[in-house]
Order: sequence, then C-alpha cells, then structure tokens
Amino acid sequence: MLKGVPPALSPELMTVLMKMGHGDELVLGDGNFPADSNAQRIVRADGLDLLTVLDAVLKFLPIDTFSEEVAMVMQPVDKNAPEPPIWKEFRRLLELHEGRKVELTRVERFAFYERARKAYAIVATSETALYANLILKKGVVAP
Repeated sequence: MLKGVPPALSPELMTVLMKMGHGDELVLGDGNFPADSNAQRIVRADGLDLLTVLDAVLKFLPIDTFSEEVAMVMQPVDKNAPEPPIWKEFRRLLELHEGRKVELTRVERFAFYERARKAYAIVATSETALYANLILKKGVVAP
C-alpha cells in the first residue's frame, strides 16, 4: 500500500489509469454489465460498489474538457422510466473532483455496448444498482 492511494484502486487499475492517454475512455460497469465479453482490457473490482471505485478513480483521472460527451450513462430501455438514482451520485462525485458541473450523456443500450468495446478498459464492479454503468473520457493534466 501507498500513502494517499485509496484501497479501492488495485495496482492493476492504477496501471490502467496511468497508461491511458487523452481521449481514452474507461468504463465502470455494474454487476450486470457484460464486462468480460466486451473488454479489450478488464480490471476486476469484485466486492466493490461502483461509487467507491468512481470516487477513487476520480482522485487521479482528469475528465476531458475539450469534448461534449465526457461522462456517458446507459439510457434505460424504458425511455419513460425515472432516472436511476445512482446518476445523482455520479454527478455529485464528478462535480466534487472536477470542481465543475459535468453533464451525463445518455447513450442507447446497444450503442453503449459498442462504445464500451472500443474503450481502453472496463472495470467490473459488484454494483447492484440498475443502470449503474458509466463511461469516462480522460482529459489532460495541466502543467
């Protein structure tokens, strides 16, 4: 262990974050997300909920400021369904760590899967909330 590194960040996940470049995307998937069948690289975060992992990741991963779609969520299949409650927490953590409002972009289910297949990596969590999947676009660290 190292000082200041959250225990939710495994050495494997920290390596992935450090190897990612500007514009690369990271998927945080809930326990129902088909991570293994869609991942170029997979990081297992078994036993951890998505918000714990998100909070840890956002301590180190800058969110892109050059693109409009930087935090994408999977649109519920029923378009009339209420917004998943966990999205409020996504927004809260993004704003906390970025110091700015970060909009969530809704992406249709199969389009989300397609985008996940192209992502740099997928983090598979044990999150039980429905529609608790998030794609983050990495930004730059200013000098």
